[in-house]
Amino acid sequence: MTGPPSPADIGVLLVDDHPLLRESFRALLEASPGFAPVGEAGTGAEAVRLARLHRPDVVLMDVRMPEMDGIEATRRICAEPETAAVRVLILTTFDLDDYVYAALRAGASGFLVKDATAAELLAGIRVVAAGEALLAPRVTRRLIAAFAGHAPPASAAPPELGPVTEREREVLVLIARGLSNTEIAQHLHVTIGTVKTHIGRLLGKLGARDRAQLVITAYESGLVVPVPR
Repeated sequence: MTGPPSPADIGVLLVDDHPLLRESFRALLEASPGFAPVGEAGTGAEAVRLARLHRPDVVLMDVRMPEMDGIEATRRICAEPETAAVRVLILTTFDLDDYVYAALRAGASGFLVKDATAAELLAGIRVVAAGEALLAPRVTRRLIAAFAGHAPPASAAPPELGPVTEREREVLVLIARGLSNTEIAQHLHVTIGTVKTHIGRLLGKLGARDRAQLVITAYESGLVVPVPR
């Protein structure tokens, strides 16, 4: 039997309208040191309610659900002050590409495909809980393709990059292209620590939650223009 969760455990709210899938995720988390399932929801509305109640570190969020989909649930969780610190990790499949852009704009911190291995799932939860963004290369490529085919909402004013320095703009471009911190450091011939400093300043100046939001800003500002495939 699993004992009570430790304060050091990563609290995870499981959200999916398939009970069997939730059960498998819960069993995995309960068997993995450092993780604690704190609740389960089968609808987006229930996810919002439980996020307010439990304040999990991470919500593992499905997209297609009754009552309220995962995109709207993500938007509400990330927008409300009481749950603003909660990170949302979207579970997606390749036939849900159209949701990727909307989920990032709603505040999601990353994506995992539903055929991910147990190790990939646990690693992804750790990354997001640590405040980083999880944008796997194959998801990032599809995100870029989505930007190539979908213009930002006409009602949305482009983000201002005025306070961003030229070097920070370079870093922002490379983030939007899907490069890791190590790859950015190699490309710019600087240390990883320097890259992290630039990213921290970008987050502050642009009011972004995490790396995923920086990708959105880079494209919506026009700093990066995707090439249609």
